[in-house]
This record gives sequence, structure tokens and C-alpha cells, in this order.
Amino acid sequence: MIGPSPRVEICLLEHPGDDLTGWRSLRSRPERLAVIDRLKAFFWNPRWNETLHLANCAERFIQGQTEHCTREIRRRVRGDLRAAGDGAVPAPFFCFRLVFVSRHEGVIRRDVAFVSPPFETFDPLDS
Repeated sequence: MIGPSPRVEICLLEHPGDDLTGWRSLRSRPERLAVIDRLKAFFWNPRWNETLHLANCAERFIQGQTEHCTREIRRRVRGDLRAAGDGAVPAPFFCFRLVFVSRHEGVIRRDVAFVSPPFETFDPLDS
């Protein structure tokens, strides 16, 4: 039996008390890949390996390994936000949530298992 597939979603915030709206997938998969990109990814794809690590952290978080897994997810979210902003921080705070996607009676279910408190987008200890 295949279990629910974990996803990490983020929400950017201007202030820690803002409403949590505008969730988006962290590291969403591209709609299409060219053949050459598929071949390259077959031999070298460190970003996909890190994405698999995030999924593993989400699974372990639900099993009770919260401190380590929260820190790992936070570090990678911050790194992605810094990389996407070309050095500029897109928002001063973010939250992440763990969503488990499964198929039940032919319908895709999305169950939110955890929503984090707000974190600062930049932390020098994560660099």
C-alpha cells in the first residue's frame, strides 16, 4: 500500500500576526521537462535529492522527530527564499505547513498535518 505523499508549502508574511493566506508549494515540480534535462537529471540532480530529504523530514516530523526536522525544513526554506530573491528577501517572515496528499475512493485528498509558527526569513545561523 502506498501511503500519503508529504508536501511542504510556505506562506510569506510581512508581519508575524498576518493571516495565513497565499500558500504555495515549496519546490514544485515543472510541468514539462525537455529530453536533455531528463537525461541530465538521471545522472546528476542534487536539488531533487534535497527535495526527497524534505519529504523524509516531513514524514519523520509526523512520527515525532520534531526539533531536528523543523530545523532542517526551516534551513531549506530560507535557502530557497534567498536564492529566489537574488539576495533580496521577499518577505521578512514565513510559515510552513506539512500537507499529506492521498487518493481516497478516487478523490485526491489534501490533509494539513502541521502549520508552523512564523519564522524570520533571514537567520545568520542558517548561512
